Amino acid sequence: MATANPVQQISEEISTLRSKISSLQGSVQLARARDEVEDAQTNVKGMAQRIAGLRTRGYVFEKDLEAQAQALVDSWALLYPNLQVQINQQAAALVGSLRPIEMQMPQLASMAGNPAIARGLLTSLQSAVDQLESKVSASEATIHGMYDQFNNQVYISTRHLDEIDYLLAQLAEASFQLLPTEAGISAVKAVWCKGGKEQKGDPEGVLYLTDQRLIFEQKEEIATKKVLFVVTEKQKVQGLQLEAPVALVEKVDASKQGMLKNEDHIEIRFLSGAPVQAGHFHIWKEGTAWQGLINRARAKDFDKGRSVALDQAALDKVKAAPAQCPSCGSTITTVVLRGMDTIKCEYCGLVIRL
Repeated sequence: MATANPVQQISEEISTLRSKISSLQGSVQLARARDEVEDAQTNVKGMAQRIAGLRTRGYVFEKDLEAQAQALVDSWALLYPNLQVQINQQAAALVGSLRPIEMQMPQLASMAGNPAIARGLLTSLQSAVDQLESKVSASEATIHGMYDQFNNQVYISTRHLDEIDYLLAQLAEASFQLLPTEAGISAVKAVWCKGGKEQKGDPEGVLYLTDQRLIFEQKEEIATKKVLFVVTEKQKVQGLQLEAPVALVEKVDASKQGMLKNEDHIEIRFLSGAPVQAGHFHIWKEGTAWQGLINRARAKDFDKGRSVALDQAALDKVKAAPAQCPSCGSTITTVVLRGMDTIKCEYCGLVIRL
């Protein structure tokens, strides 16, 4: 095997060192830490406006969202100046450590033709660069540690707002309409496993939870033509598949399924009067989280935190709904929801205006 040319080898090592130093020129300014802090600043400052936008689009729950956002703004106002001071102080020290290394590089370059002489200085500078890279990492960790817990709170809040945004975006595109005074709580991508276990061909779409209903809407592209097993044409299919009053939910179970137990599933069992006895869904969110949401909706827990009060006339109309059919005298079994104008007697077919 041919032995590497000493001059060529030292030149390559010097070139590698020069690239590291070039990268350090940005790192010692703590550019990444500055960017992360500014990202946090942007997220915190924009939170109130974002919540206002969600309210305008129809999200009426969690009346304390605005107060929570303001609390983050107030905390950040105290934390941000200290972060700026710390970044500037640490960056100044790191820049000062880089300068002696940069100043010795021309000398090292002039020695490239004499590897025996250059080796000592090269080794020294390589060690200095490695140490400086470690100092940069330590400084970034120190700065991040100053607001790590706060940043986690911002992350959680931002993700929650993302989920609300997804809900409202899906409702805006939905093939159905919410009832007057009905409001969306959450939405999740889902597959309705009609046989109890997920099968090819089961409808895929969005599972919605409102303060009054559980709704599943199929929303997917289905292959309509294949050539040699390759899909060449698709058709968008969208339509309401299932709706049931939350009041008719008897029990919700969450489970992990799939070969790796990494799929979230919920099984919803309904009381008599619902269109199905049970609904099994593979959902793209933690199953226990959705189990909790449905149980809270059943208990009308979300009504306590409404930012907009329920319409009293709508509530009175529900209370005044007849318990018996005025025509045949049969018991009305339909669950009357706010916003409904009529109900139908399932025995004689009479449409009763509320």
